[in-house]
Amino acid sequence: MTHPMAVTNCNIDMESLISDQNRSIATLAITTLLKTGNESSVDRLMKQITNFMSDIADEFKIVVVEAIRSLCLKFPLKHRSLMNFLSNILREEGGFEYKKAIVDSIVILIRDIPEAKESGLLHLCEFIEDCEFTYLSTQILHFLGIEGPKTSDPSKYIRYIYNRVHLENATVRAGAVSTLAKFGAMVDTLKPRVFVLLRRCLFDNDDEVRDRATLYLNTLGGDGAVVETGEDVKEFLFGSLDIPLVNLENSLKNYEPSEEAFDINSVPKEVKTQPLAEKKAPGKKPTGLGAPPAGPPSTVDAYEKLLSSIPEFANFGKLFKSSAPVELTEAETEYAVNVVKHIFDGHVVFQYNCTNTIPEQLLENVTVIVDASEAEEFAEVASKPLRSLPYDSPGQTFVAFEKPEGVPAVGKFSNMLRFIVKEVDPSTGEAEDDGVEDEYQLEELEVVAADYMLKVGVSNFRNAWETMDADCERVDEYGLGPRESLAEAVNAVINLLGMQPCEGTEVVPNNSRSHTCLLSGVYIGNVKVLVRLQFGLDGPKDVAMKLAVRSEDEAVSDAIHEIVASG
Repeated sequence: MTHPMAVTNCNIDMESLISDQNRSIATLAITTLLKTGNESSVDRLMKQITNFMSDIADEFKIVVVEAIRSLCLKFPLKHRSLMNFLSNILREEGGFEYKKAIVDSIVILIRDIPEAKESGLLHLCEFIEDCEFTYLSTQILHFLGIEGPKTSDPSKYIRYIYNRVHLENATVRAGAVSTLAKFGAMVDTLKPRVFVLLRRCLFDNDDEVRDRATLYLNTLGGDGAVVETGEDVKEFLFGSLDIPLVNLENSLKNYEPSEEAFDINSVPKEVKTQPLAEKKAPGKKPTGLGAPPAGPPSTVDAYEKLLSSIPEFANFGKLFKSSAPVELTEAETEYAVNVVKHIFDGHVVFQYNCTNTIPEQLLENVTVIVDASEAEEFAEVASKPLRSLPYDSPGQTFVAFEKPEGVPAVGKFSNMLRFIVKEVDPSTGEAEDDGVEDEYQLEELEVVAADYMLKVGVSNFRNAWETMDADCERVDEYGLGPRESLAEAVNAVINLLGMQPCEGTEVVPNNSRSHTCLLSGVYIGNVKVLVRLQFGLDGPKDVAMKLAVRSEDEAVSDAIHEIVASG
């Protein structure tokens, strides 16, 4: 994963290991080949894997599926053969986790490779024709409802969706009704046909299916007239609920039927679905959503889902990047706080993950007061306090800032934790009614230029460099002054830019007097950037550097030079 070019020399020897009797070795060989191979070897490898898949257990198959997903994202032009392979193994025997891994992979490829969308959706449609897992069928129907109406010919998916109403259990039938309604809402030409199908669902023997059909018929135009769907209806069908489902479920369970109707505004909006900060212990890294999102895309998706569920931040647009958590307290203090920086095009949201480590205290109305006097381009626009922070039960409070759009605004922020503290009786766990307002000083937080850059590697730097427009190239030379070593200078520039080193070039050979480092990334605004750094010793300790930047936008190439010049 870290030095793919160094491993390619072994690829020919490794291909013979695909047929090794030990299936663990064979699986490792095949996944390594998938991760290090070049575009021309893809088809040959796929033939060998096809024979190999039937012989291995599901947990090995999942590893192979994930490697194929990475390969497809690396070589998007090969999406057709790789997608066909995934759809073929989707139809074969296998357990739930294995099938879920394949479906998740197809969904990610549809989202990331536009050309793969139509074929991918049809593969999923064919899978639900014969899917034994209710969870996967409903997930696919939900995804079809969002993506299907945006395709060139939405009508071709209707047959697959309506088949579910006839052939499946009540849960899947209900999901199919909702998906039909989404097609009716988004595609006016399909509305008459969708109305006919939804009216047939009014006679279903399950009340959930009947209720949904009635609701959607009335929402889309109860009198049967085909009118353009209003924005409020689309928001109802496609918008996200601004309260956590788990809280809504609990409130509904606790509701006693009475003359008074259930009030959705009474449902708490605090997100308690997953711990977002962990009590700090020596050497213990944050887990859950508080963990660095450098790993699978799911973590970033979870952050995006969390932020879009908070009304104050829902209109900030697409989340560009979330940082790894930055600790704002020392280890073993009364309150453990770390912060995740969420970067949007025109906003930055600070998510403060807080843990109260004192059993005798309950904290209420927890907020962070942020002083942005050393961050002139930022203006605070919203904050979301944490209603309650019991002992050892992590929670989050948020503060949002507006900044100039698409600009890598930087600055320092000082942070003060403010809360009402109530004493808790250890024997009963009950908190006193009266509390005292208190404050706790946190460490400073910085937004730096690297926060506006995503680490995204390229498989072949030279090819990528040569296909990038040379008109957007910017070259300049810089003196970096006296440095401990060439390696320290290389590391400092990589950290300053926040880019992904390519082909192992971040490693400087011992006693080397010059070095070339290749970097790749995606800059805010989703602009691809490539950097070629040439370092050399200018005297005993002084380091000189030549910086060449190519990007899809010359303004971004200039911006990289500005970061280096000011850093």
